Amino acid sequence: MDVSTTTWALTVVGLCALIAVDFFIGGRKPHEVSIKEAGIWTIVWVVLAILFGAGLYAAGESRAAGEFAAGYITEKSLSVDNLFVFVLIMAKFAVPTIYQQRVLMIGVLIALVMRAIFIAAGAALISTFSWVFFIFGGFLIWTAWKLVREARAEAAGHEDEAYEENRLLKLVERRFPSTSQYHGTKLFVVENGKRLMTPMLIVMLAIGSTDLLFALDSIPAIFGLTQDPYIVFTANAFALMGLRQLYFLIGGLLKRLVHLSYGLSIILGFIGVKLVLHALHEQGVHVPEISTPVSLAVICGVLVVTTITSLRASRKLGREEQAAPRD
Repeated sequence: MDVSTTTWALTVVGLCALIAVDFFIGGRKPHEVSIKEAGIWTIVWVVLAILFGAGLYAAGESRAAGEFAAGYITEKSLSVDNLFVFVLIMAKFAVPTIYQQRVLMIGVLIALVMRAIFIAAGAALISTFSWVFFIFGGFLIWTAWKLVREARAEAAGHEDEAYEENRLLKLVERRFPSTSQYHGTKLFVVENGKRLMTPMLIVMLAIGSTDLLFALDSIPAIFGLTQDPYIVFTANAFALMGLRQLYFLIGGLLKRLVHLSYGLSIILGFIGVKLVLHALHEQGVHVPEISTPVSLAVICGVLVVTTITSLRASRKLGREEQAAPRD
């Protein structure tokens, strides 16, 4: 897809305008987000993504529209998995409910900027070195296997649900003095003549840096579906921008998606194989390539089956817990 500089500029300006509207209408004043508010905004962001994809199709870019749909659904699915960690981060730092949406908004913006840098770097590598597809493909297959192992360990009760601060956070906390008390949405306060960081800034960095680590999986995954930087960026942007509302909408349902990791492992493994096949094809080896419609069908099919089996397993577990004798 040939995208002009003007189109890029208009897209970025449009996305910034949508973010500003989201902030001034729903996120400017700290408050506890209701299910109704979260649901309305989630629908708005999903509809905007659908309209964007439809616009690509109407402009005669049917292939780009299909790639955007596949990329958006994949990134959205990976984002849902990320919400598990966000819940742990909020609990770790004891973030008051009324401030959680502000934390998520800033954290997501940090992640969006950093992902744009990742996407530019990935696109430059791919355009220069075709063998990078082998690395991306192998990494996704390894990640898929890792997800399966982690899911098995969690199911067996061998993993504790606890968030561990990454090296960046530990470095920041060591180098800069901080206070343990929240002061509204302030990032810094002055106490006894000393400038201190508040937990609000620390937790924002935690959300942003954690999502940046998630990009190590999601960026290669979407490059396995499309090598168009414009589609990669817009699919990531639309998937991320609705993440804050999705957190409040399905926060209580996350634990019911017990098979989500297995579904994501299948998707990542599938895309990894797709990348390896594409890399072989680029090297002149005659191998079949997986088309975008097939990719989209596999991704949607896996997510539907995963959701159904997760809800059934959750209901069965709930009935067993109710039937179990109480001491």
